Amino acid sequence: MGPALPRKSGSGADAVPNASAPAFPSRLPALTGIRFWLALGVVLFHYQLNMVPEGGTGIALIERARLAVDFFFILSGFILAHVYGRQVRSGTYNHKRFLIARLARIYPAHLAMMVVMAIIVLVAIALGQPFANDSYSLPGFLSALFLTHAWFPATVPNEWNGPSWSLSAEWAAYLAFPVFAYIGLKAGRRPWVTIALSVGLFLLIDGVYRWVFKDQLTHAELVLGVLRIIPEFLFGIGLYQLGSRIRCGRRTATLAAIGSLAALLCLMAISADERLIVAMSGAVILGLALWDRAEDDSVFNHPLLLEAGEASYALYLVHLPLLIIWKNGMAMLGGIDSTYRMSASEAALLLALTVACAFALHAFWERPARALIRSLFLTPSPKPERGQS
Repeated sequence: MGPALPRKSGSGADAVPNASAPAFPSRLPALTGIRFWLALGVVLFHYQLNMVPEGGTGIALIERARLAVDFFFILSGFILAHVYGRQVRSGTYNHKRFLIARLARIYPAHLAMMVVMAIIVLVAIALGQPFANDSYSLPGFLSALFLTHAWFPATVPNEWNGPSWSLSAEWAAYLAFPVFAYIGLKAGRRPWVTIALSVGLFLLIDGVYRWVFKDQLTHAELVLGVLRIIPEFLFGIGLYQLGSRIRCGRRTATLAAIGSLAALLCLMAISADERLIVAMSGAVILGLALWDRAEDDSVFNHPLLLEAGEASYALYLVHLPLLIIWKNGMAMLGGIDSTYRMSASEAALLLALTVACAFALHAFWERPARALIRSLFLTPSPKPERGQS
């Protein structure tokens, strides 16, 4: 996750990764571009919750789009294996530098949205508007601010920008990255062993979660949502190692990418088992990465798609605060309850506004703040870090 991706190099296309040879080109535009559509899916999922009447049935494809979070978790493991795998294998990995780089990536936009949510609550108090005090408590604000709110079983709801629970899970994975790297990235690790371990962990954690919390792991958010990323992040690392060893031509890679993506959409459209959708998400990531390696000039290299992919994180974080502002503002103006159902035209207008705000947040705050943090706390590496960071 970094700046817009230039035309990629073809070096190391079929190489098994070692300390000096990368397995994939430094830039993976298909994996960047798809992030926008994943974030958009989460946005539409939350919109649909505010459009479908009580007891109604929404579009299955959009309902399952909330599993884009699991796609992101797998993708995170894959990309960080791509960016830092060579450092791990060569013994030059520096965990402090890694954490600073990751914090520079995720925290500026998160901090901005926490400020926005605090302003929303203060305005609601000033206007005498009702809101759930338990959901917007000071302890909840602090746990969200420091990204620990998905680490423990929540006793009360925490609505300080709901999507940020996944950032808490990501931050936990970053802190534990040396453990993940030891399991999946050290020289000689067999990818199928890592993948099998991740699948076994997923089934084990899912089974325990169902037994203890009477719910499936893919619903874990504020109630120990950190458990959700553990097997999925490791799955992404295993997929990267597997992809490093696969040799295929352009046609095969294209068929793998398009076929896996079509299969994923079909599974979502028929409301298939969520565990199957998560597994297919991994296949899509692998297929797109192989396509990136085989195709020099794919549609994903378009600058607009690349920029949209870069702004996807801002879109993911900004959409819910804007939805809250919009619905409460419309309710006050119309003298109605804020739980009213949005129309399709209203949702389309809000979506356009949200996308514009996401691009602005990314361009004028997220990217400059990231660059500032890196310039202040990261001295230049002897060899620049590769890929999407």
